[in-house]
Amino acid sequence: MSHKAGFVNIIGNPNVGKSTLMNAFVGERLSIITSKAQTTRHRILGIVNGDDFQIMFSDTPGIIKPAYEMQESMMNFVKSAFEDADVLVYMVEIGEKELKDEDFFNKIIHSKIPVLLLLNKIDKSNQEQLEEQVNLWKEKVPNAEIFPISALENFNVTAVFDRILELLPESPPYYPKDALTDKPERFFVNETIREKILLNYDKEIPYAVEIETEEFKEDDDIIRIRAIIMVERDTQKGIIIGHKGAAIKKVGIQAREDLEKFFGKQIHIEMFVKVNKDWRSNAFQLRRFGYNQK
Repeated sequence: MSHKAGFVNIIGNPNVGKSTLMNAFVGERLSIITSKAQTTRHRILGIVNGDDFQIMFSDTPGIIKPAYEMQESMMNFVKSAFEDADVLVYMVEIGEKELKDEDFFNKIIHSKIPVLLLLNKIDKSNQEQLEEQVNLWKEKVPNAEIFPISALENFNVTAVFDRILELLPESPPYYPKDALTDKPERFFVNETIREKILLNYDKEIPYAVEIETEEFKEDDDIIRIRAIIMVERDTQKGIIIGHKGAAIKKVGIQAREDLEKFFGKQIHIEMFVKVNKDWRSNAFQLRRFGYNQK
């Protein structure tokens, strides 16, 4: 029996629903989701296995004009998504008319690999608007197959999955058949805590934060975690902790609840806040946190 395998990389502007789509494909909450831009900072692999196929879905950061070194690194993750894709998924949302970076857009329209353009959030549109958008994108990206979808409502997601499967090359699997992702447990601890910070704090605070899990000890019935929340300024440290520690306690409770669902075990989590000055512009620190892979 023949076996198919390949890399399906999802790109698009911030907040178009890339992470929601990948989680829907994988059936697990691998990518964190918030309404804030730049929620996804890394390229995250979600692996879907069947008897005769293996699909590696890649969620990537939303395409932006980089303002500092960490954002440059985020856009390098997007560039790498063009290099190893067997199928490219270009995701837009109803009302959107352009990609924020002309170079990326040119790569898409001149792509030698199959491109699926997913018009997301159609639950927020009417038939007339949908038809207008489909015609607009047919003209802009003539090399793409267009699928109107709602990733949140799971509408037409199965049809996209089936088409991806048809387009994949014949290949043996790249990963063990029980693999779900290429990321270690600590990565998902870091991302879960960061998601709760994105949800609970405003303005610059969530973007100045990076998480490092210093300890991850797994026993039969409990996982003990010690995580460091890095910020860039002393003032940010005070805001993260909050009055009498109330703010960081709330983050800890929310993170523990999600991690217990994810790992299926009781979680004990301790969090500390440290100042790591200007880490977002420091090449050494960015390498340490998995951004600059040079």
